[in-house]
Amino acid sequence: MAILNLDPETLLISNEDARAAAQPYGETYQNQDPYPYGGFDNFLPEEILERVLAELSELPEAEDAFDRAQEKLKSSYLPERLPPYTRALFYALNSRPMLLFLQELSGIRGLIPDPYFMGGGIHKVANGGHLDIHADFNHHKFMNLERRLNVLIYLNKDWKKEYGGSFEIWNKDMSEQVAAFVPVFNRMCCFNTSSDSWHGNPETVNHPDGEPRMSIALYYYTATWDATRKSHTTLFKPRPGTADQPDRVIARREWLQDVLPPFIHRKVAYRMQKLGF
Repeated sequence: MAILNLDPETLLISNEDARAAAQPYGETYQNQDPYPYGGFDNFLPEEILERVLAELSELPEAEDAFDRAQEKLKSSYLPERLPPYTRALFYALNSRPMLLFLQELSGIRGLIPDPYFMGGGIHKVANGGHLDIHADFNHHKFMNLERRLNVLIYLNKDWKKEYGGSFEIWNKDMSEQVAAFVPVFNRMCCFNTSSDSWHGNPETVNHPDGEPRMSIALYYYTATWDATRKSHTTLFKPRPGTADQPDRVIARREWLQDVLPPFIHRKVAYRMQKLGF
């Protein structure tokens, strides 16, 4: 039986069953180091993800596509432009039963889903692509919320470690990889997000048949943001002893934010963005 046993037709589960499904895993998850994380196999009934895969055999044009040193050959697709069953699954994973599952797992109360799916959706990394180690943006500006949890559900049949794309957890000073998860079909990885929750899939995707690495990505928030916090975009960190490149564009913007008065910084940042810096 799947961990979160949604009905494949209705994509429903009771609040009580969703909460109970997380109880065996909560203590271990919350006590992981350097920050709470976990990998959970057989997360959903396989029929659900089989139907999703069938629908995703053809994808619309990507909303976002990245091809730079830190995030290469990565694209994402918003749920509202995807076929109906896949779209319905995203809405189910934003519903109260999923929130209760995640609250029981993480111990974080008052989780809020993102109806805009900002940064979320279907993620695809093509052969030759990767996503370097990073910490995610921490502030949902539309809703003024603090980002707290990431959920990734993998869609890759018969994926092997040597195909690349494993999801990696790194310690807070970026001196050591703590854990790695091969992105196999129906494995869910969840972790608490912060400004030093370093993670990514930096090893190049190298499937022998040219298949991309695909995943479902959802993010969850709490109403705990306040004026004492500093918002930031995605922060990349090179792994020691590798050819990973620092993100000098973001570093420059962060420096300007620190040294310039806010009204001048906004003008300079807009100008830099228009010029592609």
